[in-house]
Amino acid sequence: MNPMRKLIVSCIFLFSTFLTINAQQPDPVQPAASNPNAPEISFEKTVHDYGTIVKGSNGTCEFSFTNTGKEPLILSKPISSCGCTVPTWPQEPILPGKSDVIKVTYNTNNIGPINKTVTVYSNAQSNRVLLSIKGKVVAPPTETLPEKQNDIGAAPVNK
Repeated sequence: MNPMRKLIVSCIFLFSTFLTINAQQPDPVQPAASNPNAPEISFEKTVHDYGTIVKGSNGTCEFSFTNTGKEPLILSKPISSCGCTVPTWPQEPILPGKSDVIKVTYNTNNIGPINKTVTVYSNAQSNRVLLSIKGKVVAPPTETLPEKQNDIGAAPVNK
């Protein structure tokens, strides 16, 4: 077999081995799809609209949720659609009937439209929930200082 053919066959073998190993990696939190007692995550809202906010404003919002299932709810690391959006989530299991919040902070130093997502993974029956933030960041209004009126030709007042 010529050396070029050996190289091609070796590359194909390594690539297929990589795909096979990668496909067998388990999810960080396994869904409980067939368990009738499984936890369930219920959000009050899944979209937060900032409206129009000024550059440098507080970009933190909260998404409240409740475990409406019968077993403890475990959240894994939420994944944001970009580095300008940072989620903070509870690290401890959420017991049935209990509520908590996921905080999402958007960097409002970027002027322009906001249209970002945070994907929340958990062991709930619906193991993936998409949270969205939207709005628009605008430049702060420019402040103009009052100008001094210059009365050219006026004489000073002497007392």
